[in-house]
Amino acid sequence: MTGIGARKHLLNREIDLDTHIQDVIGVIDDADLSDIVLVGNSYGGMVITGVADRVPEKVASLVYLDAFVPQVGDNLISLANPGPRKALEGAVARGDLAAKPVPSAAFKVNEKDRAWVDAKCTPHPLAVVVDKVTAAGARERIARKTYIRATGFDSPVFDQTLARMKATQGWKTYEVLSGHDVMVDMPDRLVEILLEVA
Repeated sequence: MTGIGARKHLLNREIDLDTHIQDVIGVIDDADLSDIVLVGNSYGGMVITGVADRVPEKVASLVYLDAFVPQVGDNLISLANPGPRKALEGAVARGDLAAKPVPSAAFKVNEKDRAWVDAKCTPHPLAVVVDKVTAAGARERIARKTYIRATGFDSPVFDQTLARMKATQGWKTYEVLSGHDVMVDMPDRLVEILLEVA
């Protein structure tokens, strides 16, 4: 997505949640994709919610991977755990361009991969944390919805989200004993789950 990862050189103050939603839609449109399994990790839950609202006909399955599952009016700051929320609010109040990367140890990434993960992390555009989700209704019309909770990472917010999804008709839930970055810590198990929910 614009401003992060391989596109970190594009970081600027204009990048917002809509930019990242459009980034994903651009990939879907450019590759003529349909019947897709759309996966969002952490903040990515905000993005896939917006993508599903704009191109629901292209999405066969939504997977929230230890992620936020926002409702209309939510933003990342309003959903974050207390510690990260305070840090984000401080960065916004100072007028920072981006939030500093969170060390992989805080996300309980396995020790052998921590240095590699930290080297790949980039600052995160701050406008995306204050932008509110404007539509989320299409998510409920997508037949296959999944929530995966990485139980090795302490997060009251994600614990509450898992409980809510377990109690919501039409959702499958999984729990994996992994740090927050399941794709790093348990890639084989993640692939198994994605194949099951596809």
